[in-house]
Amino acid sequence: MPEPNDSASSSAALQSALLEFLRYLAVEKGASPLTIEAYQRDLKRYIRWLSSEGVRTPEDIRREAIGLFLGELRDVGLAPASIERSASAIKSLHRFLVREGLATDDPTATLHLPKVPDTLPLTLSIQQAASLLDQQFPDGPAGQRDRALLETLYGCGLRVSELSNLDLSALFMEDGYLRITGKGHKDRLVPINGAALRALADYLSKARGLLHPRHALAPADGSAVFLNTRGSRLTRQGVFKIVEKYGRQVGIRGLHPHTLRHSFATHLLEGGADLRSIQELLGHAAITTTQIYTHVDRSHIRAEYLASHPRAQL
Repeated sequence: MPEPNDSASSSAALQSALLEFLRYLAVEKGASPLTIEAYQRDLKRYIRWLSSEGVRTPEDIRREAIGLFLGELRDVGLAPASIERSASAIKSLHRFLVREGLATDDPTATLHLPKVPDTLPLTLSIQQAASLLDQQFPDGPAGQRDRALLETLYGCGLRVSELSNLDLSALFMEDGYLRITGKGHKDRLVPINGAALRALADYLSKARGLLHPRHALAPADGSAVFLNTRGSRLTRQGVFKIVEKYGRQVGIRGLHPHTLRHSFATHLLEGGADLRSIQELLGHAAITTTQIYTHVDRSHIRAEYLASHPRAQL
């Protein structure tokens, strides 16, 4: 778990409170390293600001000070989503401090947090997805890996970390399932069929064993599904580069792995899948997280209405 950096601008008491909270996230909540890093980044900035204002202990923090801090984030041009994330982290910290007896009052209990307007996730059209996946991939093991990687991201709706961490022991190819370990170390079974299943099977049988140079001193990673050309597990950054590269080749600039996950959910909903099923496939803990995808069906619903309602065309 990353440690917060002590500095002259942050008091020992506030640093200690932050460290206890990060330990709680890691040990009791089972938060991922990326989640912990995000909380740490936002809260370190908060604590530095408090210290600069003369606040030395959690008991000294007042509601007005938190409002001023969030106002300064707006003034320096921080994006609304980033401000909302920081505010949420601050609320979580103060709830923890009260629950653990490290503070008597929660100054965020009546604090009005900034609300980010609903934004729609970026998605590919079905035609764009087909263009991406049907393009000519290079001959050789790296090209076969890249095809399987893209097909699996789009065909299974995986997060980039879930794809990078995928192990051979989690593949149930004959049954058509992958066992995915998602956020909070929660497992779920995700179907894999059609083009994604064929591409993954081809990669495993023909290419994976070739993805390491002959002069390599260490054997290839025996557990990872997706390997780099050195035989090591493909990193998140490696996945980002592959996805961006093949997107650029078909005219889709700045393509991100998460866009393929959004497209997976969007195209399922447009095809008639219900929201609860999509929630399970994506590994969302709450249905409210999945509901952002309901926007995609509005044009379809309108077309159905216009074609079906007896008075829609009057």
